[in-house]
Amino acid sequence: QNRFMFGGQARVPMVLRTQGGSGRGNAAQHSKSLEAWFAHVAGLKLVMPSTPADAKGLLTAAIRDDNPVIFLEHKLLYRTKGQVPEGEHLVPLGSADVKRAGTDLTIVTWSREVLFSLDAAAKLADDGIAAEVVDVRTLVPLDTETILGSVRKTHRLLVVHEAIKRGGYGAEIAAMVAEEAFDDLDAPPKRLAGLETPIPYAQHLEKTVVPQVDDIVRAAKELVA
Repeated sequence: QNRFMFGGQARVPMVLRTQGGSGRGNAAQHSKSLEAWFAHVAGLKLVMPSTPADAKGLLTAAIRDDNPVIFLEHKLLYRTKGQVPEGEHLVPLGSADVKRAGTDLTIVTWSREVLFSLDAAAKLADDGIAAEVVDVRTLVPLDTETILGSVRKTHRLLVVHEAIKRGGYGAEIAAMVAEEAFDDLDAPPKRLAGLETPIPYAQHLEKTVVPQVDDIVRAAKELVA
């Protein structure tokens, strides 16, 4: 908050890289998704990449930013492989990415749930449902223009995240769409998120408390029914 208190004359070019998320049997102590906490602190920027290329480009942008940036990485994404541009690569903070185009509903998501949502979109396509997957990439600042543009095309919104539903960042996105694009909606915005419980240690139980591919497919079908 120093930049605000000193009228923009002070710079705080700091990046804090940290990790979170479930999926490795780390139990309740090490599996939380805390993006909503960080997003609620005025002055912090918040990044949650889903691909190696985005991680490189967003980290470059974060390092060059004069504000403090929380770079929150899902621990299971460290195993992800993908093409990464050589040399200079920068993804501006506050720029969402349409990872898959569609016309029947918009799935807005971030971090590991992007991969699940893309798999779900492929399954939905087999049933004739074209889901558009929007990866927000940065939660603060949020690219509302890309989200609203997609919703105005598909007329339906499903927000998917791993953190628990109550107080989750998905509520912020759903509220923003309801305020800005209410007349464009053919159905109420829908949220799919983690259950309100600590993450279990047993991995077969762990999967039941955060959205999986089949959960996304089911929620999407309910939305377009």
